[in-house]
Amino acid sequence: MAGIVVVFDFDKTIIDCDSDNWVVDQLGVADVFERLIPTMPWNPLMDRMMGELHARGRSTEDIAACLRTAPLDPHVTEAIKTAYALGCDLRVVSDANQFFIDTILKHHGLLECFKEINTNPSIVDEEGRLRIFPCHDFTTRSHGCSICPPNMCKGKIIDRIRASAFVEGKKRFIYLGDGQGDYCPSLGLSEEDYVMPRKHYPLWSLICNSSQPLRAEVHEWSNGEELEKVLLQLVDRSIDADRNSPNQMFSVDCKPKMVPASPTEALPLPLRVPH
Repeated sequence: MAGIVVVFDFDKTIIDCDSDNWVVDQLGVADVFERLIPTMPWNPLMDRMMGELHARGRSTEDIAACLRTAPLDPHVTEAIKTAYALGCDLRVVSDANQFFIDTILKHHGLLECFKEINTNPSIVDEEGRLRIFPCHDFTTRSHGCSICPPNMCKGKIIDRIRASAFVEGKKRFIYLGDGQGDYCPSLGLSEEDYVMPRKHYPLWSLICNSSQPLRAEVHEWSNGEELEKVLLQLVDRSIDADRNSPNQMFSVDCKPKMVPASPTEALPLPLRVPH
């Protein structure tokens, strides 16, 4: 088995939309959603929206049917299945919620590929209403991270995954994401790891503009085809490195340069960029 952990964000990374917005827009509660956005945090707002849908007679099956129509690029499906077949340990770390993620992954035959899904918990209550809760209960105490939203620090989740993965002999991480919440976990990765930000999305912009360099190599992607190509090349490179030189480390001691994906050329090593 490959000693590689691949961590995916979900919205705008695995699927090509935001699942919360998809449900709100498709099921006709965008007006209420827009009115309430200024008044409450996102996570309790989504729980409130599930209550609004329930009050309008929408069932959890209606929500599930909507989720099954969310766009997911076939290249992303193939990338996940191939990485899983190569022995990678696949995880999801997402600020969506369990019901949304499970429904979509199961629909596309991907749920069993993932060892763990870290997200906001959800249940269907005795009245048949979908309830969404925060991963971290910020009403009782703060998680202590000033970068992340109050309900979830992805950096702390990655720290826990890394600790357990290293015990199992998995030493290299590949992190894929797009949003501002993906910056904190990216900062914690090492020189042996890779970050794959979606080009022109918030994570990519933060990496490009931050004065704090990442230690991990950075490889950008723009669409599902590029995600598949870049991810599988990084997996192959990691497998070869483990096979040929188990103690090899990629030293990157300065701010990384984005490495564009090319459909025809081999993936180049990131260039060192002096501060």
